[in-house]
Amino acid sequence: MNNYFVDLHIHIGRDWYGGPVKITGSKNLTLTKVVEEASGSKGLDMVGVIDAQSPAVQEEIQSHLSKGEARELPEGGIQYNQTVLIPGAEIEVYDASCSGPVHLLCYFPYMKDMARFSKWLSKKMKNISLSSQRFYGTARELQSYVRDNGGLFIPAHIFTPFKSLYGKGVRTSLEEVLDNRFIDAVELGLSADTGMASHLYELQPFTYVTNSDAHSTANMAREYQSIRMKDPSFEELRLALHNRSGRKVNVNYGMDPRMGKYYQTVCAACLHQRSDNEEIRCPSCGKEKWIKGVSDRIRELSVRRQDRERPPYIPQVPLHTLPGIGPKTYQKLIDAFQNEMNIIHHASESDLIRLLPGSTVQRILDMRKGIFSITKGGGGKYGVIR
Repeated sequence: MNNYFVDLHIHIGRDWYGGPVKITGSKNLTLTKVVEEASGSKGLDMVGVIDAQSPAVQEEIQSHLSKGEARELPEGGIQYNQTVLIPGAEIEVYDASCSGPVHLLCYFPYMKDMARFSKWLSKKMKNISLSSQRFYGTARELQSYVRDNGGLFIPAHIFTPFKSLYGKGVRTSLEEVLDNRFIDAVELGLSADTGMASHLYELQPFTYVTNSDAHSTANMAREYQSIRMKDPSFEELRLALHNRSGRKVNVNYGMDPRMGKYYQTVCAACLHQRSDNEEIRCPSCGKEKWIKGVSDRIRELSVRRQDRERPPYIPQVPLHTLPGIGPKTYQKLIDAFQNEMNIIHHASESDLIRLLPGSTVQRILDMRKGIFSITKGGGGKYGVIR
């Protein structure tokens, strides 16, 4: 058994024809660029590309396979250099039970499975070439398809105010939307951590995953996990998500929730932080519209009981956002240590001090322990390191 670094939520900005896939994604974020960065400077052992339902993205993957630049693994997944790609799709569901759009992640072991999924989706979706499109069916219908066809099903960023299971104030339970038997894990999102999620007793059966939801290569691995597996493959991932046969999530690495852009409740107009006395009008600008923060939403839903033992959650931020690490310093570190995972987890203090000022080295060492001073985020604006 070995430990592998895994980020299961990475978007594709453009297909290999230059057409949009994730419209808000970087134009440089192609399938090829994702696997190159993952295997190179990011040092990720496994990535989930969640726009693989797009026919043009499938063509790009098949091109790599036909040229011998990648290969499908017997246990599922596609090996590109040092990284295994797990093909997936992010689907938006808005059926009668949802009371607002919900994003759901669906993964499959082989390209034939993803191609079949796309064909099925094309009858229930207006444009399968674009990311996160609305599915004209029920969430349980989608779950059943994934389950019956050997896939994995993970609700995405479950606490964010928009397009998530708990984000809408009218929804208080997973079972209002989904069949709990067919959930393989839940994704926390950037504004929540293990401690916050553990206030919801109904989440106790599920493994928590922490993923980047990257819309650019720079943000790949801003959240990820260390997973104990025999080797990185789809079936090993399935075992780990269900804590079977010694496979498991060892550690969740994620942004400090205070850094998340929906952590605290703020005024929608001026981003003034709402105080505990629940004002109706914003005391700063007089508006009456608030964007509820994840921390307050979890407090509303909290039914705290003894949770099962969880892997540690270690707060991190993207390496390039640490004070003292600009583009030149970042490249110097990559040249010396090959990738971010080596820098963040393995480089010794003595090796780092040969390259960097002592204050910058201390920030890296503090990040390994999850030590930060942070101004909280909210209302769509990320928090910042002080």
